[in-house]
Amino acid sequence: MTETALAVLQRNAKNEGWCPLCNRAEAKASLDEAGWLPSGVAERLQSEHPWWRRADGACPACVQQSLLQVLLEQGDESLHRAIQAVWPLDAEAAFGALPTPLRLHADPRFTGKGVTIALVDSAFYPHPDLVRPVNRIRCWVDATRDQLQEISFEASDEPVWPSWDSRSAAQWHGQMTSVATAGNGYLSHGFYRGLASDSDVALIQTMDEQGAIGNAAIRRALLWILEHHRVFGIRVVNLSLGGEEVGPGESNSVDDAVRELVESGVNVVVAAGNDGQRRLLPPGTAPQALTVGGVDDKNTFSHEEIELWHSNYGESVTGALKPELVAPSIWLTAPVVPGTELAVEAAQLFTRRRSGDRSCEQRIAQLKLITPHYQHVDGTSFAAPLVSGTVACMLEANPDLSPALVREILLGTAQPVPAASRERQGAGVLNPGLATGCALAEMHTAGINLKMPEIGAREVVFLLHQHSAEQIRLIGSWDYWSPPGIPFARIEPGLWRARLPLPTPGTYFYKFLIDDQVWLDDPLNLHKAPDRLGGLNSVFEIADTV
Repeated sequence: MTETALAVLQRNAKNEGWCPLCNRAEAKASLDEAGWLPSGVAERLQSEHPWWRRADGACPACVQQSLLQVLLEQGDESLHRAIQAVWPLDAEAAFGALPTPLRLHADPRFTGKGVTIALVDSAFYPHPDLVRPVNRIRCWVDATRDQLQEISFEASDEPVWPSWDSRSAAQWHGQMTSVATAGNGYLSHGFYRGLASDSDVALIQTMDEQGAIGNAAIRRALLWILEHHRVFGIRVVNLSLGGEEVGPGESNSVDDAVRELVESGVNVVVAAGNDGQRRLLPPGTAPQALTVGGVDDKNTFSHEEIELWHSNYGESVTGALKPELVAPSIWLTAPVVPGTELAVEAAQLFTRRRSGDRSCEQRIAQLKLITPHYQHVDGTSFAAPLVSGTVACMLEANPDLSPALVREILLGTAQPVPAASRERQGAGVLNPGLATGCALAEMHTAGINLKMPEIGAREVVFLLHQHSAEQIRLIGSWDYWSPPGIPFARIEPGLWRARLPLPTPGTYFYKFLIDDQVWLDDPLNLHKAPDRLGGLNSVFEIADTV
């Protein structure tokens, strides 16, 4: 028996196969997921590989690259070409949600590693995106009664707690916010991950048996965090909920607990609410909390058409305007609760799509499904986790940041929404990449302009914070991407600078190449364009002065 034949038998024994597009070994179940693609993306694959058919399957890497090309180049048009009566989503693009880190221009080098985020919500489910391949749930706490119940877990544990598998409506919300914050995209092969995909989480539930969340339960949760945050390494708290209304200008015990946490060095992030009213509930009223409103960014990586969403606004007890900033609150990806009726129906629907049954498309759109495991969600409950995840990435980049400095950086790097009132948007739209760059800049003594690249009279200057690199090169379209490019010089430990002689007027595209292995678009440059390889190039323009 030849070695090749033996390998075939071994693969078959492991239920493995090969990707027909790249010849990579892959489990048959993963290859079959190509059948979930809407027809537009499948047709794209067939145009690039005329011999390929949906039934042949494809590995996740090939599927994701083709999907990203479609989303980046045609995503906005395809998503809004037809308006569904049940949901503003073209059924043909129901597999079409841009990955959150790409959509928000997050710095891919930082994923919240070493930071624990506490999620205070209704209830939770131990979703695979949090517990596979290793468990990142540090603890579960029930704060619904005066006598709190607490269970701690190790990375090797299979985390469970009372009623963990009830598949209740309360679990739906808490599971979605926790995975939106720190999920690693395990059920999407990493595609639909959160910003803080390497963070640990502490899960504190607050909804009682009557389905209510009161101020007393929220306060108990916050005081538990105050007592235990050093034990579990909690640096960020996310509250995608609201308590009981208090009178105008009145202080309350929830806001007091938020103040104590922030004074202890813990960042507190709160969802503003979804009614579009001048009305906030604790803890969104806490002066020390970062209260987060919503925007609709049309599920694109461009900020040109961004609009405010109907989130709540108002004032803190000290009269400060709320929210402090806004983040995308629609077209967001969150998981379906495994084992629920929705999960069962989703599996059936995508099986039908894989077989070519087009009659399933309307139901897929109605349920807001992206894959059998994920769906579109909306609300400031999912905007706040974007801010919490960003803070975790900032703290990974610079663990010495205080809550006051985190706030200053987030507000200083936010992008105002044109023609929108200050009281509705605060400082503007969250910018994770620039905020993380600012966090890194706080580690350096050199004066740093964070609006990069810096275009001068004779040269264009680029900066990059990269503490682990041995060499970095700047490569771009001014010389047709010709190697070796322009070398960066290390001006401080971890801080690099490159100088490009001023090119002729025009639009230019570029990337950084780190240690001849990793390509990176410029984290400090907001202007991006698809690179036609499923990623982004950074862009700058030289104006014609004539």
